Amino acid sequence: MRYEDFQFILFDRQPDGVLLATLNRPEVMNATNARLHWELTKLWGVVNEDPSVKVVVVTGAGERAFSAGGDLAWVEEMVGNPEAVAVVKKEAAEIVYNMLACEKPIISAINGTAVGAGLAVALLADVSIIAESARFTDGHARLGVAAGDHAAIVWPLLCGVAKAKYYLMTADFIDGKEAERLGLVTFCVPPQELMARALAVAQSLARGSQTAIRATKMSINNWMQMAGPIFDASLAAEMLGFLGADAREGLDAVRNKRAPQFPSAKLPG
Repeated sequence: MRYEDFQFILFDRQPDGVLLATLNRPEVMNATNARLHWELTKLWGVVNEDPSVKVVVVTGAGERAFSAGGDLAWVEEMVGNPEAVAVVKKEAAEIVYNMLACEKPIISAINGTAVGAGLAVALLADVSIIAESARFTDGHARLGVAAGDHAAIVWPLLCGVAKAKYYLMTADFIDGKEAERLGLVTFCVPPQELMARALAVAQSLARGSQTAIRATKMSINNWMQMAGPIFDASLAAEMLGFLGADAREGLDAVRNKRAPQFPSAKLPG
């Protein structure tokens, strides 16, 4: 896989070995389709093996979104489809584990709405910087499936179990300032300062001891690696949910912008 092979991620080389990677589907708020989801599994290995890159900064194209979840047409292909679910399950795990395996620092510049796989990238970054105007939600419970993309492996470490449970079960949105207060992100800044701050942090890391920085990152990542079985269980639960009736209702509700009437929420009798 080479940089020119990516269809929906743009690359711009910055000074000091910093690489800017931009999720590029702005017409749909950088939502992940099947191709972009697959590309997010490959990005980290390409970066890790490139000797000219010391730090990668990830952001979204346009001003509206970092990545606004899964493309609804793609999600619809998953609902009730075991073969499609198996593919997505494998890729979702690879996004998480390949990010954790990348020795080079990853910085997310969260410029707008982040949901789903995009949020996984945003919050698994080693340094996450969010615009005050941006907001995010895990979103899975809103769709009728378990929070499996990344949340179980990292949210309890970032903001604690009590807050993680609340926001993952309710799928409430969190804005930039609240995300920083909760500890879900590293910094919150005014939107006009976002990219300058992200690139400044990246260049600072790129000028430091690469052996020390990478060893520190990989050592701390062991906290998340220890939670691997928790993540694996949550991902399996999410994928199982895509085969059930709640996911079909959740998808229809999201598509038609209405409140869902989940079958599992109905009282018997």
